[in-house]
Amino acid sequence: MSKRILVVEDQEDNRQILRDLLGGAGYQMTEAWDGEAGVSAAKEQHPDRILIDIQLPHMDGYEATRRIKADPELKSIPVIAVTSYALSGDDDKARAAGCDGYVTKPYSPRQLLEKIQHYLS
Repeated sequence: MSKRILVVEDQEDNRQILRDLLGGAGYQMTEAWDGEAGVSAAKEQHPDRILIDIQLPHMDGYEATRRIKADPELKSIPVIAVTSYALSGDDDKARAAGCDGYVTKPYSPRQLLEKIQHYLS
């Protein structure tokens, strides 16, 4: 059975890149386009992993991650921030919100897949 990954990303181009990358690596991907939809999708689907952008409409990735991690049924799902926020301290903010991992855009596809695999092991 393939692992299910929820991608919370508002930019269609970025979702398409991840569709191709994750599908080619054998993962099943579901999508949400904003933070609120991401939290709802996590509750409905209980994915094996969540990749979340930080800059999202309606609810940013920090708040969405906090809500996911506050839910006893979801808190064990690893969340990786995949974001263009790359200033000093941005990774600390993501981890403080509950993100387990942090990847900056643009990313190396190989490194992103390694990070996903690390948290699925």
